[in-house]
Amino acid sequence: MTGALGGLLVADFSRVLAGPYATMLLADLGADVVKVERPGSGDDTRSWGPPYDVDGTATYYLAVNRNKRSITLDLTDPADLAVARELACRADVVVENFRPGTMARHGLGYADIAETNPRVIYCSVTGFGSGAGADRPGYDLLVQAVGGLMSITGIPPGEPVKTGVAVVDVITGLHATIGVLAALRHREATGEGQHVELSLLSSLLSALVNQASGYVSAGVVPGPLGNAHPSVVPYQVLPTADRPLAVAVGTDAQFAALCAVLDLPAVAADPRYLRNADRVRHRETLTATLTERTLTRPAHELAAALGAVGVPSGPVNDLAGAFDLATELGLAPVVEIDGPGRARPARQVANPITLSHTPAAYRRPPPRLGEHTDAVLDWLAAPPPAAPAAGAAPQTEPSSQESN
Repeated sequence: MTGALGGLLVADFSRVLAGPYATMLLADLGADVVKVERPGSGDDTRSWGPPYDVDGTATYYLAVNRNKRSITLDLTDPADLAVARELACRADVVVENFRPGTMARHGLGYADIAETNPRVIYCSVTGFGSGAGADRPGYDLLVQAVGGLMSITGIPPGEPVKTGVAVVDVITGLHATIGVLAALRHREATGEGQHVELSLLSSLLSALVNQASGYVSAGVVPGPLGNAHPSVVPYQVLPTADRPLAVAVGTDAQFAALCAVLDLPAVAADPRYLRNADRVRHRETLTATLTERTLTRPAHELAAALGAVGVPSGPVNDLAGAFDLATELGLAPVVEIDGPGRARPARQVANPITLSHTPAAYRRPPPRLGEHTDAVLDWLAAPPPAAPAAGAAPQTEPSSQESN
């Protein structure tokens, strides 16, 4: 195994998005991730389509499951449950996102596994924690609603709006990855494993950053501002002659430069707009004045002129435009991963983390349901390897022939 996390075995009992996103990030960085799925149906997202790729697989599932091996186990079957326990007891990391108590009822809870495997890092992702909210189902839309995100998203006074992607799941997956890495660092120093717990609600409240801070520090309950910013003006989307343009003016100097490009010297000198706090108080009149000028010029021309004077701006792209831009900038946003039995290589969004010595690697396309069951069962049937010497990485994965 290569990569920053090479030699680590992750038993992935999670499904849908938050947990699988975290385990995919760990896999990209070298961990051997064994994805445990229900026989017959597997991860819920295998059926969440359209769209589908050329092999008929839901692209939702493809988004977060590369570099993993899939095995199917029925946790209500004693023989399969024994296999699941053996896998968890050999793993460096266990990730699960069942409702609190579900894994424990199967004898797979943290206390059960840690008794045999005290070095395990056991990560539990829930919707609302393991206390009074344990019985609440944790769906991204629900958490966006009750967690306040929808109350600050959308155009007033319209209906509250969710984000266009399950952002709470993604944020929680990122937090889970950080928690697992921190726990691994602690284990490296002390030999101790531990239980890492995340909830979608707590992750969202943390991710609300300035809006949440405004409430807890100043008692301000914000509402939706559309594409405007509550504390910085103009930091918003403005209409142009052909398409919307995002303008991110973060300083007074940038505001003066914006006014120069729009040929509005009087606006730049107007006492109502000299400082950002002034512009926030007078956002409506300022926005109306700026819009009169931006509507007379196309977005690409304005973006070029603003960029030349250091004002951040850019047109509102669709996803095709976004990937074209990333490609144009040399960011290589798409990777292709081939595998046996595929009509063509799987096209995947690249891992955004760049490491100079241990870069992300793309070893396997998202697996077919149960694709690696036989290889993993054969490996688990063999005696576990001897404990590694201090500082040495354990050999967790079967040979490349078996694992492919």
